[in-house]
Amino acid sequence: MSAPRFGATPSKTTRNVILIVIGVVFIVPLLAMIQFTLRVGQPVGNVQPYGFQNYLNVFNPANEATYDVLYQGVQNSLVIALFTVIIILLLLLPTMILIELKFPRFRKALEFICLIPITIPTVALVVGFIPAYQTVAHIFGSTPYTLAFAIGIICLPYAFRPIATNLAAVEVTTLSEAARSLGANWLEVMLRVILPNLRRGILSAVLLTVAVVLGEYTIASFLSQTTFQTALFQIQQTDPYAGVIFAVFALLFVFILLVLIGRLGTFRGGRTSRRKRVPQ
Repeated sequence: MSAPRFGATPSKTTRNVILIVIGVVFIVPLLAMIQFTLRVGQPVGNVQPYGFQNYLNVFNPANEATYDVLYQGVQNSLVIALFTVIIILLLLLPTMILIELKFPRFRKALEFICLIPITIPTVALVVGFIPAYQTVAHIFGSTPYTLAFAIGIICLPYAFRPIATNLAAVEVTTLSEAARSLGANWLEVMLRVILPNLRRGILSAVLLTVAVVLGEYTIASFLSQTTFQTALFQIQQTDPYAGVIFAVFALLFVFILLVLIGRLGTFRGGRTSRRKRVPQ
């Protein structure tokens, strides 16, 4: 009999149990939120009436002025998410690849720098951002989109880890040297060899970045900018149903994005080769 292996791949039953438990933990609060948004008026005879009136009120053009701040906050958060992803992909990703290929001795230093924001309370970071943002506002103007610079720092730990894990699982140096020996230039090595092998890590970093941006409240609140979370807080003071409705939409959006990224991460490009029988 072989000795038990610790850290081995869990059995199918164990995986199913874990998935069921995690699914219940996530689905039950979501169903409770949906049930709350479907309430219409007060209970009559201990019976709560349900309907879609709250959803119709949110999307009714006559109530556009009431929910205008929320629509503006959603738009600002999506644009901030786009800018933050661009910053992560243009600064962090090339730096990690360069260090992995040319300067591996700086790997620990980069990891330390990227993980620092997660160890500092967000309120303390915002206090440090305020003087810096006076200069940022003077150069770029006081717009919500400049929050991408600050939120990009908050997202560093969440974007760094999946890319670093993917880099550790791929022999980037060996692949790049093999491509160079076959005559490829560095641009071709980057676009056709390294990035396709890092697709899963990049997509995971993008997903986590978007999720962090959509859930960020402290920075926008202290810097007096309108984002999804700050607008959600304002709307909940007058219409709790609208706040929960948009929170459900945000959760569903992140879930759909997660599924799409998972599909794209397992996608294999290129044409499928077919074996042909050789006549004998």
